Order: sequence, then C-alpha cells, then structure tokens
Amino acid sequence: MDLSKVKKIHFTGIKGVGMTALACIARDFGMQVSGSDTEECFVTDEILGKSQISITCGFSSEKIAEIQPDLLVYTVAHQGEENEEVIKAKELSIPVLSFAQALGLFFNTKKMGISVAGVGGKTTISAWLATVLEHLEQNPSYMIGVGKIKSLTCSGKYNLNGDIFITEADEYKSSLKDNHPKFFYQNPKIIVIPNLFFDHPDVYHNENETLQAFKQFVEKLPEDGALIINTENELPRKLLEMSQIKAKIFSYGQNYGEYRIIQPAFSDLVDSFKLTLNDKMIDETFVISVRGLFNIYNACAVLLTCRAMGIDFSQTVEALSEYMGLDRRLELVYKNDKTLLYDDYAHHPEEIKATLKTFKQIFPAKKLLVIFQPHTYSRTKALFSEFSRSFKDADEIILAPIFASAREKEDNSINSEMLALKIEDNGDKAFYCQNKEDVINYLKSKDLAETIILTMGAGDVYQYKDEIIKVIEKQIL
Repeated sequence: MDLSKVKKIHFTGIKGVGMTALACIARDFGMQVSGSDTEECFVTDEILGKSQISITCGFSSEKIAEIQPDLLVYTVAHQGEENEEVIKAKELSIPVLSFAQALGLFFNTKKMGISVAGVGGKTTISAWLATVLEHLEQNPSYMIGVGKIKSLTCSGKYNLNGDIFITEADEYKSSLKDNHPKFFYQNPKIIVIPNLFFDHPDVYHNENETLQAFKQFVEKLPEDGALIINTENELPRKLLEMSQIKAKIFSYGQNYGEYRIIQPAFSDLVDSFKLTLNDKMIDETFVISVRGLFNIYNACAVLLTCRAMGIDFSQTVEALSEYMGLDRRLELVYKNDKTLLYDDYAHHPEEIKATLKTFKQIFPAKKLLVIFQPHTYSRTKALFSEFSRSFKDADEIILAPIFASAREKEDNSINSEMLALKIEDNGDKAFYCQNKEDVINYLKSKDLAETIILTMGAGDVYQYKDEIIKVIEKQIL
C-alpha cells in the first residue's frame, strides 16, 4: 500500500499504547486521523486528549460508513478482525490492516529502521534511544508502546526530515487470524535484543518455538546492518549459535560478550558504569538518571546501537543522562518521610526479579511490600513455577486476581490464590486478595512505616494508587 495516498485513517481500538503511538505517527505523516474505543480508562487518555484526534466512544459500523476512511487499522483486542468496524470496512472495500502490518508500512519508509525486540526492555530502550537521538539532532521517528515518556513529548512521532525509525518489535502474533509475529512486517537495518526468555505461551509452546521466531527475524538483517544483543543469559547465546547472521554483531554483558559492563555504581541520585571492548577499557564513565543494574544494561544497548550507527561514545555520554524514565517503570507515585509508593509494569518472572533486586539495592533498610497482579491466564499457568520463585527480594506479596487479556478466555484451572499458596510453600510471605477492596483493607491493617509499597503488573493495578495513598496518609494523622 502507498501511504502517500491515504488521506483519512481510522484506528479501531485507538486507546492501546501501540495504537495511540501509531495514530500520532499517522497525524505527523499528514493524515486525517480518527479512532474508536471503549469508555474504559487507559494510560493513553492524556496523550489522546492533547492530540486533537477525533475519537468515538464504542464501536460502530455506521460510523465507518459515515467517515469512509482510506484505511482502517485494528488491534488484536476488541475481537480483532471480527470487530463490527472491521467487517463494515471490508464490506465497503476499504483497505484493512492489523496494527503490525500498518506499523511495518510506516517503519519501512525509513532507511535506518531500528527494531527493539525481546522480552523485557523494549519500551525503555526504544524511548531512551529516541531521547538520545533527538538530543543529538538526528530527527528520529519512533513508536513506543507506553502512556508517557518524561523526556519526549509523545510516544509516537513521524519526522519528515529524518531517515531513522525506532520501534518496539513484538514477537506476539499479528492478529487473531495472522500467526506471524508482529515484527515479521518490519525490515530493520538494526535489531536490538536486550533480553530473551520464553513468553506468550498462548502462541509459543516452548523455548524452541520462541527461538525459531527470533532466528527468522535476525536473519533478515542486511550485511551492512547490526545486531545488538545481551548475551548474559543462555537463550540469546543459543540464538546466535543457531542463526546465520550476515550483519555485524555487537554483544554485551558482564561475563559474556565483546563489550563488558564493569564497575557498576549505585548512589542516591544516579547510577554509573564503565565498558571494556575485548578487555580494553573505554575511557568514558557513563552516568544514567534511572536506577538499577537492569537499566545499566539498557543503557549499554542504547550506546551500542548508536555505535552501530557510527556515533562515537564521546558524543552519546552526555545525551545518555537526558533520559528520565517512563510511566510505570520504577515510577515513584507518592512519598512521605516513612512510606513510598512505586509502580512498575514488570509482568514476567525475570522482569520481576530484576525490579525487586533494584529496590533492594536502592533501599536495603526498608520493607518491600509488593502488590502483584498477574497478567493473562496463559502466562500465569505456563510460568507458574517461575513466578512462584521470583519474589525472593520482597518481604511480603499481596496477590490480586489475574488480569485477563482481551484476547483470551477465562481459564478456571489457574488463579492468583494458587500462586499465593505456591509462593508460601517456597518460604515467602504471600496473601491472596479477591479484589481491589480487599487489597486496600489488607493495607489498612498493616503498619506501613519504613515501607515501600510496589504495585506491579501489566494490567490495571496502577489504578489502585489513589486508594493506597489515602491509606498511607491516614496513618500519618
């Protein structure tokens, strides 16, 4: 499809983080943008409120017939291809594309496409890289699946004057009827893989199927392209062994890779680290404004991506600290002299372990109380054992009910109470709550002095914050 011929574009399910970002990209491209979604509160509401995009509450086939867009883009949520707006568009011979297909079209218009893939770190690195390249006046375009980025004005941007497009590259299937990974439709010059673990068990049945999907992706890279990959864990090393990669490989880690992270240092305000290349020290000390060892790894991925683009470390060392973080990534929501409330998006066992380790590094003397909301029945069931062992750095864990994805059906064979019991069996203190009200009542019974409360998960657990703050403030009085 020739995007230059699309004057009007409609997004069915526009409130999704990726769809909102893509809608902003389409607007910058010069298209007239409209969208539809449910009344439900989303993290993207603020961006959409400022975007001057026409949004309809609810889905309506009549609306599609009325506006007659040149292209309709839909998401895997809200019945996907079976949504009445999608069906109506097809009846009217209006072109219809999934989010993955549409993103691929915009992405592939740029000469320097950078796809950030893997499990954990995609959003952070995409946002961080966009921040650095904007600071260096490289005019990047980008699609970042998050509600708010502190160092950028929007999560989606199309820069008509630049040759760079940065995007998250998701391995989940493209739509209900299209099992291709979403990144299948991207033709990148650079691929970044900061972490790789088995995930999405409703699509991939085992680790090998995950590896096969990524193998096909990295083998698309051209000879003059680059793969930036964290080889600290086993799965990325397996990927390199089984793949025929024509591009240059930039590998990194603390114990593996040609680039090694050394001298990580953590303070009250900033973290820092140094790098070696094949055991030779690189002169610069890199300082970052976000916390934790996993963010040092993310920073390394950003640095090496810039290096693959021909940008020297000395140019990026200052820009690196410009990145100030994202909503729902180690986000400080509230604090007083005794109690702090944080929120984090971690929803995979490896992400949970990394996040909790960071809190113990920063606040070793404080109690850590985690309110975890598992995301999707399929993930909770397939990684049940891994989840049960991922909370060792928490002092207490409250389990909220599983937040089901719009793309799955209820599964009565798994629930959060079962996970709480398994965590208890493993020697950690866990408690199951049936709903948000029970969570709040449980907190009312606790002494929250010298405590960090952390809401965690990819669902709507972040919306608990107002009631939690009331409990904290009542204890002050």
